Amino acid sequence: MNAAEGSVSGGPGSAGSVSVWDPVVRIFHWTVVAGCLANLFIVEDGGRAHEVIGYAVAAVLVVRLVWGFVGTRYARFSDFVPGPRRLAEYLTLMARGREPRQVGHNPAAAVMIVVLMALLAAVSITGWMATLDAFWGVEWVEKLHEVTADAILWLALIHAGAALYESMRHRENLVWAMVTGRKRA
Repeated sequence: MNAAEGSVSGGPGSAGSVSVWDPVVRIFHWTVVAGCLANLFIVEDGGRAHEVIGYAVAAVLVVRLVWGFVGTRYARFSDFVPGPRRLAEYLTLMARGREPRQVGHNPAAAVMIVVLMALLAAVSITGWMATLDAFWGVEWVEKLHEVTADAILWLALIHAGAALYESMRHRENLVWAMVTGRKRA
């Protein structure tokens, strides 16, 4: 493996670590976190800042979707999105407390990521639709936008809790790994 695809580093302070989350993945992740928090709790719904943040999140989502096909090893959907059998096997092991540590995303996290990306697309599309004359004030568009945003919040909380649980379970700080891009080899 090369450095972009998860090679073990020999650099100072990183002995025994592997590069997992490249800058595109990390920028996407933290932009979405900041954007969702800002739009849900800080800026006024429907205001100009809300729109700009929404478009920024939509833009990084498009980049991340493309990166999922052409990016580095652990960023590619083909590397982490499980089939039904792999997911069932992982969930069975997890229920028994015997799930293996994963260098990249585990199968359960991968499903959560795909669902969150789909919801981000839905909230982005409905937010954009609400700015169009054809859909301005249309109740189902506004309701779907609101319900989707709420679903993102709840699933993101579950995602964060699962990351903390897995960090303790496998003795590895996954939040810090999403900051640095590195995990224990």
